[in-house]
Amino acid sequence: MTIRSITLLKRRPGMSRADFRAYYETHHRLIGERVLGGYATRYVRHFLTPADGTDQAHDADAILEIEFPNEAAMQACFAAMADPALQAEIAADEEKLFDRSRIRTFSVEACASDMPPP
Repeated sequence: MTIRSITLLKRRPGMSRADFRAYYETHHRLIGERVLGGYATRYVRHFLTPADGTDQAHDADAILEIEFPNEAAMQACFAAMADPALQAEIAADEEKLFDRSRIRTFSVEACASDMPPP
């Protein structure tokens, strides 16, 4: 059974959307790929732009989606991530990118509707 997590991410104050995305995709993503490799089956970043073009204080700037093939793989990944050196590396890079007080992770149970063809 696939396990999916969704994390809401807010860029650090003073960072532009363009700089946030550029740093994430050229630096932080590489840490994620290395850490999640061998455990996760999907690692997707969804960068958000407000539909009305106006940033609100409560808005997230990205949704991180990670899928694991099963609970055992997810737990093994979290156990590997408990290494203090790895935690310090991740935290140091997150400080350059995120408002860490706003990071919020959820487990996901999806329910899909069967839609008629357009």
